[in-house]
Amino acid sequence: MITVLAVHFAVAAVAPFFFRRFRRNTFYALAAVPAGSFVWLLLQRDAVYQGASGQASATPPFTGSAVTEILPWIPELKIELAFRMDPLAWIMSLLVLGVGALVLVYCARYFKNKDSNLGGFGAQLLAFAGAMFGLVTADDLLLMFIFWELTTVLSYLLIGYARTRLSARRSALQALMVTTAGGLAMLVGLIMLGSSAGTYRISAILEQAPGLAAGPAAGAVAAAVVLILIGAVTKSALIPFHFWLPGAMAAPTPVSAYLHAAAMVKAGVYLVARLAPGFAETAYWLPMVLGLGLATMLVGGYRALRQTDIKLILAYGTVSQLGFLTMVVGLGKPDAALAGLALLLAHGLFKATLFLVVGIIDHQSGTRDLRKLSGVYKASRALAVVAAIGAASMAGIPPLAGFVAKESVFEAFVHYGTSGDAAGPWGLVVLAGLVLGSILTFAYSARFMWGAFASKPGIAPTPFKAIKPSFLAAPALLSLLTIVYGLWPAPVDGWIQPYAAEFVHDGGDPATAAGHLALWHGLTPALGLTAITFALGLAMFYGRNMVARGQSLVPAWVDGDRAYQMTIGALDDVAVWVTGRTQRGSLFFYLAVILTVAFALPLTALLIAGKPLPDGLYFIDPNSPLQLVAGAGIVIGALAAVRANKRFLAVLMVSVTGYGIALMFALQGAPDLALTQMLVETIILVAFVLAMRSLPAELRDRTGGKYRVIRVIIGAAFGVTMIFVAIYAMGARVATPVALEFPRLAYEGGGGLNIVNVTLVDIRAWDTFGEISVLALAATGVASLIFVRGRGDGIRAASSVAEGTVGRRSGAGQSSRDSAALALSRKFAASTRDAWLVAGRTLAPERRSIIFEVVTRLVFHSMIVFSIYLLLAGHNLPGGGFAGGLTAGLALTIRYLAGGRFELREATPVGAGTLLGIGLATAAASGVVPLLLGGQVFQSAIIELWLPVFGDIKFVTSTIFDIGVYIVVVGLVLDVLRSLGAEIDEHFEEDPEGETEGQEPDGVPAETTGRGKA
Repeated sequence: MITVLAVHFAVAAVAPFFFRRFRRNTFYALAAVPAGSFVWLLLQRDAVYQGASGQASATPPFTGSAVTEILPWIPELKIELAFRMDPLAWIMSLLVLGVGALVLVYCARYFKNKDSNLGGFGAQLLAFAGAMFGLVTADDLLLMFIFWELTTVLSYLLIGYARTRLSARRSALQALMVTTAGGLAMLVGLIMLGSSAGTYRISAILEQAPGLAAGPAAGAVAAAVVLILIGAVTKSALIPFHFWLPGAMAAPTPVSAYLHAAAMVKAGVYLVARLAPGFAETAYWLPMVLGLGLATMLVGGYRALRQTDIKLILAYGTVSQLGFLTMVVGLGKPDAALAGLALLLAHGLFKATLFLVVGIIDHQSGTRDLRKLSGVYKASRALAVVAAIGAASMAGIPPLAGFVAKESVFEAFVHYGTSGDAAGPWGLVVLAGLVLGSILTFAYSARFMWGAFASKPGIAPTPFKAIKPSFLAAPALLSLLTIVYGLWPAPVDGWIQPYAAEFVHDGGDPATAAGHLALWHGLTPALGLTAITFALGLAMFYGRNMVARGQSLVPAWVDGDRAYQMTIGALDDVAVWVTGRTQRGSLFFYLAVILTVAFALPLTALLIAGKPLPDGLYFIDPNSPLQLVAGAGIVIGALAAVRANKRFLAVLMVSVTGYGIALMFALQGAPDLALTQMLVETIILVAFVLAMRSLPAELRDRTGGKYRVIRVIIGAAFGVTMIFVAIYAMGARVATPVALEFPRLAYEGGGGLNIVNVTLVDIRAWDTFGEISVLALAATGVASLIFVRGRGDGIRAASSVAEGTVGRRSGAGQSSRDSAALALSRKFAASTRDAWLVAGRTLAPERRSIIFEVVTRLVFHSMIVFSIYLLLAGHNLPGGGFAGGLTAGLALTIRYLAGGRFELREATPVGAGTLLGIGLATAAASGVVPLLLGGQVFQSAIIELWLPVFGDIKFVTSTIFDIGVYIVVVGLVLDVLRSLGAEIDEHFEEDPEGETEGQEPDGVPAETTGRGKA
């Protein structure tokens, strides 16, 4: 089963490539996948039915064996790749794979080579067949839900195939919204049911079902079953969610034939059939199944008689039949189970046949309107015969499959209504409703045949192209199977009996309880009901004009589609109302709401808990009185930032608080954290200063007056609340801190003495990998915002005349000017052999600082060497890839500030994007290579060796991961410098009028901005 799924999805993944070469003929190759799986399924028949003699055990499941395949997936969540092929799954798979193969063959002639997106369509249709197969064979509730949602998403894509048509997009979205909403409700029910049972294995849950339904958790189980049924109701388009299925007819006809007649909408019916043996006795099962099913059957049949589009006749007929099927398979009786699966197979055959016939009519004549179709029978008698077989089976006319199945259904409900099993007279009411629904079915079946093929007075014969045999092959084969099934139902009866036996308890005889499928049962009440159905159905057809006039007198009730549109409209109105009152464009309002919620909820929880403060609290650590100095600095910095009237001063004061926190870390014996905090704070300060050059120096439009007191209250309340939350959190620990094991894990498992670094690159390597991925994404986002179209890795090199103008405003002339300025500065270098920091000569004299250049020459190389030392020594001493990368980034920052954007380009010939990619690839490789060598992802190895000169060396492979972190951080800083530094420099050079004349923005000294005019 896992192999079948893998083949379906693998071929679906490569299908678009084959469509580019072979176009629509690729559908034949795709059809071979479900066809081959169908053959494999037939070969599994003996294994599935081995021991299933029809003798039932005392409790479900049935006494036969089943083919199972189980692979562990997420053991912590009790989720397994568990698949089980029992008789019910085998029968459903026959329908899914067999009809799927024929529909794909049909697609090869239905579509034209010039049709767009055939590759995507074919891949999605094949993937849908695989997902549906996975759904019916899954033996794990959550695995089944995953396949359930896969069918929802693929259905959305297939319905919206004609993406340029508004009706297709609207119908696809509607189907997605309705079925997803039901799926979410079902997910809650599945989790409740699995939790109550202590397992998510469906077969195990069904074994426990009697005890669950009558045990102490009976209420929770009943509620779970109701939620699961809601998912089934939405998927199988039962009232009140029936409206999405006719809307989905905007999809191509092969989609309608497969998803909405033979496969997807059967998912809800399958779920009811799967759970019925165990939960049909629960409190709300029969009211939902019988009530919604009967209402759907009647409404669908009634609406089918009002349609003029022959495809919509079948669509509403499908709605009606789905209600019919849900009633039968959900009744919870052996004879009903037999009849339900028999009807399910018959329905798949005749409804797929009729939808494919409609596709041929539309394809060959260009219309589906029965008011325009006339004389099609004379144009294609073979097509009419195929359609007549399908319609007759749908109407329940002998000797076809529909008749055999419907006779069994009538027998089951006659027995149910007269045996006293039903509560009061409701059994007879349900039986009467079934007969009325069958009459409507007969009437719209006749209406379909008349509308599609009859010659109508006053209407000219419809032009109809000749049909190729290959186009008619799929519906013809389905109609042939319908005949064979009707004349010889014994094999189908043998397939279904083991499933029907699951409903027999207390040692009853399943053969007697379920009965048998047969073309002739003699003169029975069921046959009499069939005769009544035929007579009244014919009367309704011949009196169709009178029926139409009667329907026109019925007021236009609010139908499901209109209710859906009204609901969506109301949600839109509420969203607009809420957005208008919350998204007010006020930073003060946003922060006030966020911070108020952030302190109000925890404060409320603390007050409700009413627990005393933990013991041992102190204001200042007596062993480190310097904390008082650091704390005072943090407070002064925060207050100064609030009172600052210039942006640069405000940012500088915020950085003072950051440096104060770094001092706190150092005083508490955390040199790694202190070093990292200091470096990060410095980089952030530089980034803020560079970005603020485009903003006014003064802080204007500050919130004042009446809001100042509110701001103080909210800020103070938030700060005080967080203090007490932290105190209570630290005092609430009841378990041994996991951090106590970190020293041992770091040394024995990670081979290092620096606990922080080993934790980042070994113990929690996955977290760090995610963090550096976020850094790369953030850098890309900043570059995208600044450069708009390109990262701008090239800072106007001499060769950038052709390529450096990507994402720039100016052309080759500007690039040549930049290159000439840089070349001229080289001529004045003190050493032409190894010249560096020469781009400073491109700065205007008033913007150049000789002292800063001299300092840069002295410290740049030392900082680079020191960054490498931090990288390599960080496994045992303070440092690591992050700290080393930040140090190297600061070295590049100093060089940029000394020499401007041209010097930045000289310092970094490798682009920021390249560095980010190399860093991520290095870190990823350090995780993948151990897996290839038989280990685990990100597993470290400790290599001890002796080298001349160096002596004993202990190398831990997690250092390679740390090197990747180092490179990513350097790339991030470089991206910030190029985005917020060099690019903004260029903006000012091209638009000098944007600056404040005679004054540097934000009061930043001119010699430190790195800006200049070449």
